[in-house]
Amino acid sequence: MSDIVQYENKGAVAVITLNRPDAMNAFTTKLSNDLQLALERAAGDDAVRVVIITGEGRCFSAGADLKSGFEGRPVFGKLQYEYRPVLSAIATITKPVIAAVPGSAAGIGMSMALHCDLMIMADNAFLLSPFTTISLVPDGGLNWLLVRQLGYRRAFQLSVESERITAERCVELGLANRAVPAEKLQAEALQWAERLAKRAPRSMEATKKCMRHAADNDWESTFNMEADWQQLLAGSEDNVEGVDAFFEKREPKFKGK
Repeated sequence: MSDIVQYENKGAVAVITLNRPDAMNAFTTKLSNDLQLALERAAGDDAVRVVIITGEGRCFSAGADLKSGFEGRPVFGKLQYEYRPVLSAIATITKPVIAAVPGSAAGIGMSMALHCDLMIMADNAFLLSPFTTISLVPDGGLNWLLVRQLGYRRAFQLSVESERITAERCVELGLANRAVPAEKLQAEALQWAERLAKRAPRSMEATKKCMRHAADNDWESTFNMEADWQQLLAGSEDNVEGVDAFFEKREPKFKGK
């Protein structure tokens, strides 16, 4: 890929690493573009079943690179044409995406982490929405994410007070799934991804699509989507393999078919 976004295949897991440690993995135009390319690469690789996004060094990402400014582009364009495509790629890729958060994820870094399907954090890590300290509004879909996850009052308080949300608190609030010792973060994230990679790929795809749909739609349309997917998956090779393995008391071997 590039020097600032590293891509590595570890079996059925693609590990994408933001690699600007000297700048706390802050987002520039190139970092955004390269991250999108990395996600497209993972999406197009049938051998990849789970994706991990993490950061090199002492944090996941400090957010936008304030030193580089908007790099000649209006901030509206930065959000719509740089950040939004990456966030959409995370949401629409058919594979689970795990955010492995070392240190901190702030600003657009926090938005990126929360857009992932799952999150594992180092026990000394935290999330931060710092926008009121620099007279800006939470962005990258952060308002939508926090209000739906936490409710209006708690989301508003955490944002306007720019509270550092510790890993333990993130787990309590449901913002993160797990908190682990910092020195074990990458190993634990990979082990988790490897376990997920053994599950039926199309089932995970369908579950991701149905649940993301459910977050912003009504019961009836979600029920209909479930029925459509169930009809599509029932009798498939992986469905038959899963049922056979259950009765034969063995681990299934899914092919994504």
